[in-house]
Amino acid sequence: MSPQLGAFKVPAVDNEPMKTYAPGSPERADLQAAIAQMEQELPFEVPIIVNGEQVKTGKLAKQLIPSDHARHLCTYHEADEATVARAIDGALAAKAAWEALPWGDRAAIFLKAADLISKKYRYKLLAATILGQGKNAWQAEIDAAAELADFFRFGVKYVEELYSQQPPKNSGGAWNRVEYRPLEGFVLAVSPFNFTAIGGNLPGTPALVGNVVVWKPSPAATYSNYLVHQILTEAGVPPGVIQFVPGPPPEVVAQAIAHRDFAALHFTGSTFVFKKLWKDIAANVDKYKGYPRIVGETGGKNFHVIHKSAEIRNAVLQSVRGAFEYQGQKCSALSRLYVSASLWKGGFKDSFLEEIAKIKVGPPQDFSNFLGPVIGKPAFDKTTGYIQKAKEAGGDILIGGSADDSKGYFVQPTVILTKDPRSITMREEIFGPVVTVYVYEDEDFDKTLDLIDTTSEYALTGGIFASERQALIQATNKLRHAAGNVYYNEKCTGAAVGQQPFGGGRASGTNDKAGSIAIFYRFVSARSIKENFVGLEEFGYPSNLA
Repeated sequence: MSPQLGAFKVPAVDNEPMKTYAPGSPERADLQAAIAQMEQELPFEVPIIVNGEQVKTGKLAKQLIPSDHARHLCTYHEADEATVARAIDGALAAKAAWEALPWGDRAAIFLKAADLISKKYRYKLLAATILGQGKNAWQAEIDAAAELADFFRFGVKYVEELYSQQPPKNSGGAWNRVEYRPLEGFVLAVSPFNFTAIGGNLPGTPALVGNVVVWKPSPAATYSNYLVHQILTEAGVPPGVIQFVPGPPPEVVAQAIAHRDFAALHFTGSTFVFKKLWKDIAANVDKYKGYPRIVGETGGKNFHVIHKSAEIRNAVLQSVRGAFEYQGQKCSALSRLYVSASLWKGGFKDSFLEEIAKIKVGPPQDFSNFLGPVIGKPAFDKTTGYIQKAKEAGGDILIGGSADDSKGYFVQPTVILTKDPRSITMREEIFGPVVTVYVYEDEDFDKTLDLIDTTSEYALTGGIFASERQALIQATNKLRHAAGNVYYNEKCTGAAVGQQPFGGGRASGTNDKAGSIAIFYRFVSARSIKENFVGLEEFGYPSNLA
């Protein structure tokens, strides 16, 4: 292990430039070739990776292709109890060497991983995300290429800044300093299907500050996440530091959080599951060596509020993208839309529906399709079920409302107009291509802000559209706790690493702000060190003198 023979500065970082995949562009040809090759070679076999070794339990599950569910992208081995135990033990055995690795070397590993993502493996990662998770080329690009590389590069920069935060005062012949230790034990990372980047970030963030991680990927993102693990291994993450453990979520997670050395949960997924895990961790608290950290980002019931002064064209297009990018399967997706009556009648409604009617729905391998499939049968049934509930409650389906799962899980982009601002599709998360509109009277803008604040249990993202500055200020103040990320005249999706730290409160999570320095504080435990250079000559104080 090399000594730290210098105070190193990490390279300057910037957001990964995004490719457009326009017709005739070299990147389109390269991506199409990668997709074609992957389709020829599938289905792949994905093992469990424990201590750098492949483990094949023989208990198999499939990751289906959501746009063509008769096919599957991969067959993966599910971890059993013995394999999970081995993964935990192996991570703990790797811990001492990993946390002792000089910071410059740990940083270099993640900077190399970012370059491998953005160069060598870019199109393979995108192809896996397009086929396995149903993203179109642009959505895959901003996720699996740009955001994932950004998480690792900016993460290195933020950890450098974290480590540099030292006591400003040294007095009395002493030197004061602080070290930021990794947590005592292992971190459990439970990642979702909808972002390959989150799959990499959930284990990557704690590992970057010296933690060891047991990573349970989403069944619906197994193959892309396996590629991320391979990239991290190629970049130099030692065996055992990040254990790749696909398997049935309840069993794998329960076994991990029952372990004495469980130190933290890093989770993205449903609110229901997160609340259950929180209760289970609390029930186990007497078992643990310390108090585990719980970091989670869950659901959203995100809003746009369109003030009478808003510029219609921009508000319409931002709302189309916010609601229907990636089939609404983003925690930040627009789900409830509040529009002033004068704008609704004055062009917003007609323009909104005209733009949505242009949306092409189909397999994401066809680059002309804006909307792909929802992720699977449960998502399809849930989305269509909410549409039916809205109809039964008197909602008016302005466009869409139909679906077809004969080949893939396709739901048409749907707009519901409701007269009840607290109807079920205004309150509950759907996670599909459905947005519900409530039209409010212009003079009721302030009341509508109160309505937005109190209708949903979530508080993740929101967009405020107005050209009057006072309206922006009014909405910002009223909705201070209604969203962890708020946007002025901009859609409520698309937070960029290093630009808009991401996370929300209330039922949306712990708001620890992925993509910023804040998240790293959750995976370190500081130790203060004071070194005295000159010893005492006597124990008494001057005040003791007679």
